[in-house]
Amino acid sequence: MDNIILIGMPGAGKSTVGVVLAKALGMEFLDVDLLIQQREGALLQQLIDTRGVEAFLDLERDAICSLDCRGTVVAPGGSCVCREEAIAHMRALGTVVYLELPLADVAGRIRNMASRGIALSPGQTLADVYRRRAPLYEKCAHITVPIRGQSLTGTVEAVKQSLAAHEKANPE
Repeated sequence: MDNIILIGMPGAGKSTVGVVLAKALGMEFLDVDLLIQQREGALLQQLIDTRGVEAFLDLERDAICSLDCRGTVVAPGGSCVCREEAIAHMRALGTVVYLELPLADVAGRIRNMASRGIALSPGQTLADVYRRRAPLYEKCAHITVPIRGQSLTGTVEAVKQSLAAHEKANPE
């Protein structure tokens, strides 16, 4: 298995699941949000507030397109599917797994909307973002793993099982 890229809405657990999955599979872990913060010397929300959503999406695209790793679980930001170049690079980099969570569950998990670093345009709601991104996640993903009601351990196991089934169905 080369790289595994976990995509999904903010609050779906990409980073949390990614760390545990990487440990379970003996892989590295890379959080693209942290990479952006290190490169830019600012928090995600500061970047969105000072540069705007479109500039932030370009920063995210550039960070994703710069990735050249092997044996790594990658957790890009929730807006990773907002730029075609990022989608193409993620799909070429490894197996893209969509952690699918209904909007109500996403909303219930996000406690810090104003400071979390979610790429929301002025006047845009979480529901607006969900409606726009859900089809993009589905299009980008090689595998979709529904995670509603799953514990962290259950989610990691579901991802591992889905990856194994995908590899069996798609031998190289």
